[in-house]
Amino acid sequence: MDYSTRAELIMLGTGNAAVTRSYNTCFILKEGEHLLLVDGGGGNGILLQLEKAGIALSDIHDIFVTHAHTDHILGVIWVLRMIAQQMNKGSYEGELHIYGHDKVIQVIDWICRMTLPSKIVARIGKGICLQEVRNNDRLTLAEVFDMQFFDILSTKEKQFGFHLWLPDGQRLVCLGDEPFNEQNRHYVEKADWLLCEAFCLYTDRERFKPYEKHHSTALDTGKLAAELNVGRLLLYHTEDKTLPLRKQTYTAEAASAFSRPVFVPDDLETIPLFH
Repeated sequence: MDYSTRAELIMLGTGNAAVTRSYNTCFILKEGEHLLLVDGGGGNGILLQLEKAGIALSDIHDIFVTHAHTDHILGVIWVLRMIAQQMNKGSYEGELHIYGHDKVIQVIDWICRMTLPSKIVARIGKGICLQEVRNNDRLTLAEVFDMQFFDILSTKEKQFGFHLWLPDGQRLVCLGDEPFNEQNRHYVEKADWLLCEAFCLYTDRERFKPYEKHHSTALDTGKLAAELNVGRLLLYHTEDKTLPLRKQTYTAEAASAFSRPVFVPDDLETIPLFH
């Protein structure tokens, strides 16, 4: 395979559920012309984020949804709706595949059937495929992304993360938006890239109460990355009250415990997934 075009991570949104100054966490994995959308944020703002990123809905054919919280799943409903409209107009080629665990698929199907026009709903099963994935399933999404899904063992809502073998052999792990569970160590240890939530700075823990919400701080993630011997750490799902200084302060706090590269992207920032 020609690796002259390396895989990229396009952060459409980086914020947690309650943000107003950034979009909810969701992103695109891109390899050449192949795109995989992971989550959709909490509303039709996903359409604007895709537009700003220069990504056409007609180029999206694969979506993975980590869990059924509103800040992750509702944007997917809007993407499905707009693509179904394109299908009905004959302006979308191929199928749209949406992957998720059993509850994700059930919730997407229910919201669509309860809220969308019948012409849109009729596309489910006829051009739009809702496909359940189970714990430890391994599939190739968007033709190039070899992925294994795993239950993050959430304390709040059933949620799957994933282990991804990039086309150039690198390993990327997405932990979803809750802290690491030791039972998933074998998926994560020595990964080239670790993507995980950092709700706030450890120094701001009294202000934002991350542990009460079962979330991590930037310092916690740095310690975790060091313990698991990963190559690079990328943080998302943060508060946005400290947005002007977020990149600087989160990077510094995580780097105080982790000596390898730390990435704290802004909305719409592209991260090349290099060695």
